[in-house]
Amino acid sequence: MPGRKAARLLVGLSAAIAVLGMAFTAEAQEKKIKIGVIYDLTGPLAGGGSELQYIGAKIMLDQYAKTGVEGYKVEAVYADAQSKPDVAINEAVRLIEQEKVNMLLGFFSSAQCVPVAARVEQLKNFMWITTCISSAVLADKNFKYVFRPQASGDQFGMMTMDFIAQNSKEKFGKEPKDLRVAIIHEDGAYGVDVSKGNEAGARKAGFNIVMKEGYSATAPDLSALVTKLKRARPDVIFHTGYNPDITLFGRQAREQGLKFAALVGHGAGYGVYEKLKEGLGADVNYVFNTDPISIWLANQKAMDPKLPPVIKMVGEEFDKAKPGVAIRSAHVGMAASNTYLFLTDVLPRAIKKYGGVDPDALRKAALEVDIPEGGTMLGFGVKFHGEGTQMAGQNERSFPVVIQYIDDKSYVVWPKSQAQREAVLPLPKGTTFSNQ
Repeated sequence: MPGRKAARLLVGLSAAIAVLGMAFTAEAQEKKIKIGVIYDLTGPLAGGGSELQYIGAKIMLDQYAKTGVEGYKVEAVYADAQSKPDVAINEAVRLIEQEKVNMLLGFFSSAQCVPVAARVEQLKNFMWITTCISSAVLADKNFKYVFRPQASGDQFGMMTMDFIAQNSKEKFGKEPKDLRVAIIHEDGAYGVDVSKGNEAGARKAGFNIVMKEGYSATAPDLSALVTKLKRARPDVIFHTGYNPDITLFGRQAREQGLKFAALVGHGAGYGVYEKLKEGLGADVNYVFNTDPISIWLANQKAMDPKLPPVIKMVGEEFDKAKPGVAIRSAHVGMAASNTYLFLTDVLPRAIKKYGGVDPDALRKAALEVDIPEGGTMLGFGVKFHGEGTQMAGQNERSFPVVIQYIDDKSYVVWPKSQAQREAVLPLPKGTTFSNQ
């Protein structure tokens, strides 16, 4: 009898150990990183580029949800900021405190990014910004947990001024000091930041700034702005806006007979060709846009060889989501590339070197990113400014390019190292806005 009891005890103990082992195995299999993803899926910012950013990020997150990263399952939890800063803040806090996400990713609007970044830092969570560009998000904040691989707004403004300055004499037949420029912008964090870069670049180039004015992106009427531009008679208009404000400006400029030699946009609404074409028709021809390069226009020969197949995959998945689009927006590739960077560089290092996916592990891993030019699908490299610097968390190796829309195609025209063709400057005679 004692032998039978001992045997039964041994069997029971073995079963308990087996159950315990299965529990440990299940726990090991349940290792995951939960990523809160916030973009604007409704409201005016959705059509201005935020929905396209969401598609780009989701394409990449869906791929890694299938494979996982270093034994960790990748789970995305999506939220709609509804084109409202207060909703973006509330959703960020909800995802962190209720959904228990390990980090936040996304953010299109700088007006949302500025307050959300401060709140996330306060909560000591990790934030990976794929999009919003305002320098005010990071400047002099010394954040520890907020990182942005994207180029910053002042770079956009400086880039376009340099582009026009270098073409002033050859294309316009004028010395820079004789070139009349106007700077108009939506008056949120995004527009203000880019306009500061515009103004600094204009003064550096020696341009004659004949007008600088902001307006509300939700303004129902921009005719007064157009009237002021007509009086100022600029050769070049530098515009930072979303949509529908860009469409409204273009339509009212056409109705009032505004004339100029070039229109240079800066990302956001200017990066969504389909919306521009829908609102402006043929007048979108020869418009310029400044953005990180479209992954489909980047020089793949100078790129890390593992990236072109990824670019091809993103294009194929986007075509399934949005069939029949004439030009794949740079917004899609921007979010896809910056999300891919996190999933393939930061996350594996956090897990392998720093033991997991807590905010401090992710922060340490991000600070060690060191990717040379050509190492991302956007062409630029990645190295973040460290703690204690003016732009802590900003990628110091990022840069935008200037593209031009011509006959339903987009071409990189600046800088020369990336250019696919010469810029068409000034607007050809006979086009709606040409001042020739």
